[in-house]
Amino acid sequence: MALKKVDTIWIDGELVPWDDANEHVLAHTLHYGVGAFEGIRAYEVSGGKTAIFRLREHIDRLFESCHIATLDIPHSREKLMEACREVVRVNGLRTAYLRPLVYMGYGALGLGSKEAPVKTVVAAYEWGAYLGEEGLRRGIRCKVSGFRRGGIDSFLSKGKICGQYVTSVLAKRDALASGFDEALLLDHSGLVCEGSGENVFMVKGGVLRTPPTSLSILAGITRDSVMTIARELGVEVREQAFTMDEMWTADELFLTGTAAEVTPVREVDGRRIGSGEPGPVTRRLQDRFFAVVGGQDPAHADWLTQV
Repeated sequence: MALKKVDTIWIDGELVPWDDANEHVLAHTLHYGVGAFEGIRAYEVSGGKTAIFRLREHIDRLFESCHIATLDIPHSREKLMEACREVVRVNGLRTAYLRPLVYMGYGALGLGSKEAPVKTVVAAYEWGAYLGEEGLRRGIRCKVSGFRRGGIDSFLSKGKICGQYVTSVLAKRDALASGFDEALLLDHSGLVCEGSGENVFMVKGGVLRTPPTSLSILAGITRDSVMTIARELGVEVREQAFTMDEMWTADELFLTGTAAEVTPVREVDGRRIGSGEPGPVTRRLQDRFFAVVGGQDPAHADWLTQV
């Protein structure tokens, strides 16, 4: 999905023209992947205003990712939260996808070197449904990838670390080349972990299940939001591992994430999931989620930060 250029990007406290937001080809992170990022969405809410969804939680996770990666962010949480609001506001965006990024710039290329400066960027731009409007409505087709999610003893699964997304990129490309919309990754025990960039949920017998954070998964903020909403709707939620064949025989399946939002899955590996259409639990959760992010649910007004 091509980027839609806007006017400016926030870089270490300065608003820089989009075309001037460049980095040296010998920047440390470009070579070794030691960096951290977030994906955040801003939505148009009631009254024509714009609000960022769960901004504080995303910035907190960015700091946690950087702590894992031994990067010291040279800005406070409050300053980065204001930077997120600012780039949406100054670029005149009513809806937006935000990409905060912390990386090591130009200065040294030794593996253990800390001489390269730590730089912080916040970009915002328009980005529609990650898996397509049709995918949100009808559901998508997925493929279980031959790539495996790294083990919890070798993969830093609780951080959004730049270099760790290579496996996800390759899994996604392979799925697309095979005619599918998305890849699903297992761990080395054969348990379902995640999509290439999403958490996964299944419904069986009215019970909602999602892999626990003891597996090699990212503790998604949208995942947490959906579990909260599900419990409020009276749906039983279990953080419980499941296998590939359990997933194939699920009544319903869907993916969650900042980019994916709540996207139904209608088919995996050529096997129809349930009726082959988004199921009733998925629809209820999807409808409630979009009501929340659209500012139509006062119970979760604290999840929205006004721009």
